[in-house]
Amino acid sequence: YINRHFLLPVFDFLRNHIASMGMVILLLTLLIRLITSPILYKSYLSGAKMKALKPEIDRLKEKHGDDKQAFSMDQMKLWKSAGVSPLGGCLPALLQIPIFMSLYYFFQSNISLRGQSFLWAKDLAAYDSIASLPCSIPFYGDHVSLFTITATVTSLIISIYSMSNMQDNSNPVMKYMPYIFPVLLLGVFNNLPAALTWYYTVSNTITLILQIVIQKYIINHEKILAQIEENRKKPVKQSKFQERMMAMQESNKKLQDMKKKSGKN
Repeated sequence: YINRHFLLPVFDFLRNHIASMGMVILLLTLLIRLITSPILYKSYLSGAKMKALKPEIDRLKEKHGDDKQAFSMDQMKLWKSAGVSPLGGCLPALLQIPIFMSLYYFFQSNISLRGQSFLWAKDLAAYDSIASLPCSIPFYGDHVSLFTITATVTSLIISIYSMSNMQDNSNPVMKYMPYIFPVLLLGVFNNLPAALTWYYTVSNTITLILQIVIQKYIINHEKILAQIEENRKKPVKQSKFQERMMAMQESNKKLQDMKKKSGKN
């Protein structure tokens, strides 16, 4: 439905007015990123709120030590009292998945891209090979696609920048996370149409610019701290789901305490 009622009409309109198919994809990307920018803003705003609470979360970790159950309960109470949702950064990203899947199939099945050249790509409907390898590398292939490399590099830069702004990057496993997804892209995208990898290159570049602008110049961190303090003054209202979660955690904590007491006896 996204392809049929939005992407295809916009793509055809741009194609009828612009000769270069690569520029059509660029403008389509700009439009999509403009539409999804409020979602991106909410995601970064949620991340900024979580980062503002990091000193208090660190104190809770020191207080509870290895008691993860007690830490989890107090952490949820802290988030609730501050008016912060732990899913605030995840839900906006999930909303973008249908767009991601639509574009993935759109650029692979659009016959108007066949034979259309752009920059070094001779055919946007095929991969843009700039060099052939002497043998086929598993998961990668026997050629080098330049748009795949640009898409991978821009994705890597976004991952590293996002990692530097995380509220908790003390986990040693998380240090390797920025490199896993880009490496997967390198293998997956190498045999995909140049139109798709060109789209992701442009999209990643716009995302990185938006991320820097939103986090550095739009989000007011002092205002966020003031809002969190204001939320704490309000009576805390829990949803039924949160009440059940808290009840389950309290029940589990009581069971663990009973086991510890029985073990000592």
